[in-house]
Amino acid sequence: MNASVPIRRIDFNCDLGEGCGDDAAIIPFISSASIACGAHAGDDASMRATLRLCRVHGVAAGAHPGYADRAHFGRRETALSRDDIGALLGAQLTRLAAIARDEGVPLVHVKPHGALYNLAARERDVADAIAAAVARFDPSLVLFGLSGSQLTAAGSAAGLQVAHEVFAERGYGSDGQLLARGTPGAVLETLDDAIAQARQLATSNSLTAHDGSTLRLRADTLCLHGDRADAAAFARALRAALQADAIHILPIGAPA
Repeated sequence: MNASVPIRRIDFNCDLGEGCGDDAAIIPFISSASIACGAHAGDDASMRATLRLCRVHGVAAGAHPGYADRAHFGRRETALSRDDIGALLGAQLTRLAAIARDEGVPLVHVKPHGALYNLAARERDVADAIAAAVARFDPSLVLFGLSGSQLTAAGSAAGLQVAHEVFAERGYGSDGQLLARGTPGAVLETLDDAIAQARQLATSNSLTAHDGSTLRLRADTLCLHGDRADAAAFARALRAALQADAIHILPIGAPA
């Protein structure tokens, strides 16, 4: 490859270990896995199994901590103090990290889950509490957050490396926030629509919002939700489409 031509790259991540998808069929097509830590979903056995899949397939492993609210899959916002958020994340990171050490798999990143993620994207005090908890636990971990959000800003301010995350199959409002689940356009149901959005993000750092406006978004890592019934087929097709555009799919920080 001509050294003067910049390499186009993106991380392709998926939320795994949640007990609602075919993780083994998904993981060969991604470069990073965000692993449920036993709060909104998962347990020690699922964490161990997912970490082993990461090791076998050379996929970077990260933590996916969320609200301790299994009844709502961590998708209901709950008001917590800064100390409570720190304790919530600290307990989940400690639990996953212990199993990861036992399996010989390094943890690379932290990506909050569901309602906690979306709240941190909007609310700087929540974002600061998350960033502080991650920095306190291990400042070498990369913090994944919604592109251009309060969470990535808080992570940078806390001295963490951050990865600006974009979504293949979620709809966006004109403010750059994800449309709330259950509203029209919140989830892109067809593979063609998801591929078109992923390619637009990866090749031009832009996407078309639900109202037709164009958003400019930094795209370090592309997320596909692993709880979709068709997630494995989506992952395979998305990877093929990105590679057809000469985009290298690599974990955050991996050499090109």
